[in-house]
Amino acid sequence: MIAFVATPIGNLKDITLRALEELRAADVIFCEDTRHTVRLLNAYEIKKPLYSCHKFNEREAAERILALSREGKRVCVVSDAGMPVISDPGNTVCAALRAAGEDYTVIPGANAALCALILSALPADRFTFAGFLPDKTSERRAALKRYAAARETLLFHCAPQDVDDYIALMFEAFGERRACAVREITKLHEESISFLLSEGLAGEKRGEYVLVVEGAKEQENPLNALPVREHVLAYMREGMGKKEALKRAAKDRGVPKSALYKETLDL
Repeated sequence: MIAFVATPIGNLKDITLRALEELRAADVIFCEDTRHTVRLLNAYEIKKPLYSCHKFNEREAAERILALSREGKRVCVVSDAGMPVISDPGNTVCAALRAAGEDYTVIPGANAALCALILSALPADRFTFAGFLPDKTSERRAALKRYAAARETLLFHCAPQDVDDYIALMFEAFGERRACAVREITKLHEESISFLLSEGLAGEKRGEYVLVVEGAKEQENPLNALPVREHVLAYMREGMGKKEALKRAAKDRGVPKSALYKETLDL
C-alpha cells in the first residue's frame, strides 16, 4: 500500500484525521527533508523510519518504494509542505509506480496555490497553476510569453529572492494587470497584498510566495502576448518610426512609454 499524503503548509493543525491515520499505520515514510518532516511527526507523537525522496534521488527512491510495497509494507510519501508532486518531488515516483502496475492512493489536504487564489479575490472560476518559473531569465520570458494570452487567473510559486524579477518580467510580458502576493499562508503573519504589475511589490521579501495574476482581457490586442521588443518591432515593420511604434505599444498595454523604453534601446 502506497499513499501520497498532504501535510500542513504552515499551521500544524491543518492536517486531516485520515492523514494522521495513514502516517501512524505506515511502516516507512519517504519525505523531501527528514529534518522537516520529523517536526511534524513529533508534534503528533508518530515515530517511523524516514527516508529521503528529493529531486536529486527520486528515481532511486521510486525503486525502493516499489520494492517495499511489493514486500507488503505500507509506504507514505510526503513533501515538506502541502501536496507531494505539486511543485514538489513525487512525479517520478508516480510515473514509476504506474509503469510497474503498482497501485497507489492520495490523502488530500492543504494546498498553498488554492488558498492564495481565494485570498487574492481575483476571479476563481477558471485558473492556471504555473508553479515555479525556470531559473534562467531567457527561459522565464519564454514561459511567461506562453501565458500572456490566457484569460484565466494565473498562479505562480515564487521564492522571496525572485519576487521582484518575476513581477518585472510579468509586466514586460503581460502589460498592466492586477495581481496579489500571498505569503505565510495559515501562519500568524499571513499576508495578501494586492498591487498592479507596473507598481511592483514594495517592502522586504520574506517567506515563500504565491503570486496571483489576473488573466488577459478578452478584447486585449494579440500583440500584447509578445515580448515588449517584439511588440514594438511589429509596428516598426508596418512602417512606423520607433517613437510612434513605442507610443502605440504602450497604449496597447495601458502603460506609459517610459515603462517600455528600456526594452527597446537597441532598436
